[in-house]
Amino acid sequence: MLDRIQGGDDIRQLQPDQLPQLAQEVRDRIIDVISRIGGHFAPGLGVVELTIALHYVYDTPRDRIVWDVGHQGYPHKILTGRNHAFERIRLKGGPSGFLSRRESEYDVFGAGHAATSISAALGMATARDLNGDDFKVAAVIGDGALTSGIAYEALNNAGHTDRALTVILNDNEMSISRNVGAMHKYLTAIVTNPLYNRVRNEIKNLIHRTRSSMVESMVVKLEESAKGFLTPGALFEELGFRYVGPIDGHDLNTLISTLRSVREWKRPALVHVITKKGKGFPLAEENPIAWHGATPFDKLSGEVARRKGGLPAWTSAFGKGVVELGAKVPRTVVITAAMPSGTGTVQFGETYPDRYFDVGIAEGHGVTFAGGLATEGIRPIVAIYSTFLQRAYDSIVHDVAIQKLPVVFAMDRAGLVGNDGPTHMGLYDIAYLLAVPNMIVTAPKDGAELLALLRLGVEQTLGPFSVRYPRDNVPAPVPALDEIPPIEFATWEVLRRGDGMAILAAGTMVYPALEAARMLEADGLAVTVVNCRFMKPFDEPTLAWVAARHSAVLTIEEGTLINGFGASIVRQLESLQHGGHAVRVDVMGVPDAIIEHASRAEQLEAVGLTPASIAARARALAAHAGVVATRESA
Repeated sequence: MLDRIQGGDDIRQLQPDQLPQLAQEVRDRIIDVISRIGGHFAPGLGVVELTIALHYVYDTPRDRIVWDVGHQGYPHKILTGRNHAFERIRLKGGPSGFLSRRESEYDVFGAGHAATSISAALGMATARDLNGDDFKVAAVIGDGALTSGIAYEALNNAGHTDRALTVILNDNEMSISRNVGAMHKYLTAIVTNPLYNRVRNEIKNLIHRTRSSMVESMVVKLEESAKGFLTPGALFEELGFRYVGPIDGHDLNTLISTLRSVREWKRPALVHVITKKGKGFPLAEENPIAWHGATPFDKLSGEVARRKGGLPAWTSAFGKGVVELGAKVPRTVVITAAMPSGTGTVQFGETYPDRYFDVGIAEGHGVTFAGGLATEGIRPIVAIYSTFLQRAYDSIVHDVAIQKLPVVFAMDRAGLVGNDGPTHMGLYDIAYLLAVPNMIVTAPKDGAELLALLRLGVEQTLGPFSVRYPRDNVPAPVPALDEIPPIEFATWEVLRRGDGMAILAAGTMVYPALEAARMLEADGLAVTVVNCRFMKPFDEPTLAWVAARHSAVLTIEEGTLINGFGASIVRQLESLQHGGHAVRVDVMGVPDAIIEHASRAEQLEAVGLTPASIAARARALAAHAGVVATRESA
């Protein structure tokens, strides 16, 4: 049946009794493909019936369905003309792991950061009314996203406007990790209140037994009163939404009948749907955190293919290091924004539960919360992905940097992130943090340097301190924190001395720069390589030495070229050259373009950040600058 489905029209041609089979085929397809290539797993399995019901009831793509984040978008993609291409989801040239307006007319809004769907849907509903159109708009948002402030801003605004708009609250008690905070308790109270559910069922039975419109009107009002009195569902009513639910998100008949009624309403509505993350794959149902995203696995046994040996991920090195740091500096606390496993901070939370804070999907709050802690002598480490920290930029500037508060920002997934694609790229943190006064900006070359910088960040009192590291494995073994020597503040490290040309490399580009230098040595070019672990403040004496001894300088960073580290070094070198010899400078980094999903290795190759590409760029620069080989090539 699935092979015949290319979009909403095909789904709406089916009979209701055919829909459960379609749901099973969609689940089987997700399990089959993701078991082979990996990708987001449990979220999509949990919304199969909801996705089918939405396309069955709504006139998609004319009606707009806005999906929050897109983790749960796989069933939607499979049902809207991308089933065949699903074999290459998140791979180079295949469909995006998130919704993309460039990919399909059914993807009406793309997003990789949570809690945007209600705002976008309200914009569409408003544009509809301004343009005199009559399509319907529905936003699907997870309960985890209700920990984000933007969701409440949108609910408040939408309820005030009184426009026809439906919000589907997909309640699976999860974001990526377990939900936290008052809203989680709030929604749980709605679902578990036995008195309300008993009254609700009795009211339904009364309506069913009577055919009188007067009685029906009376009992509906009774239900309204009972709901407001007995449950916290009244919050949504007070915000201006007609609340419906909770309903079983895996019962297609109930979903369809409910959505058909709500679709015709002329006012904001919120439909509370209860789903099971990982539905249909028992291991994912039992442990939805571990199965949120999956690496290839055996779809029958669930056994995951394990890599043999190898170096740990940067995330693991960070997680182990902060536990060691927590033992040495008891004032250290760790803050994350709904990403305990993603940031590697689970072990810290288990070891020091009173010093670990998951604030939910509320990055701005997390940063300002850290600032408040810092005013009282606590040393907070804010562990947030580079791409998600963008959401807290005002808090960084206004609440931390202006006050010179010593908050440490540990930015995972900095640089090119691979298969998650454009919404998750950590390409901008160097540029946006260099622009912030009082901010200390660092990037380690390996895991040992990461831990040394973290220790320095916690110990220093000069102001906010940032450390960036990639989604990759560390390039060298990571010793225990006690075995790692301290790093002097604002110093670079000259790793290799040469003649005529210097490569200034930041963070992940240090080891590729060393490899490029070895390639150049075979050409007779002896190149200086400097580890520029401090991008701000930079090592002024070392830069002055580089400018005085070299006629060509190449900077390399795994971040955007626009206003990045290289751009700042160009300005500094210009100021040093007044009255001295001219230094020819070239800058390497990520171009000013959207980088599409592919493997991290493919992305590095595409933007020219490989040892071979660095060596080629250095040869060209050496030729322009008149740098000559110091010996004949072997």
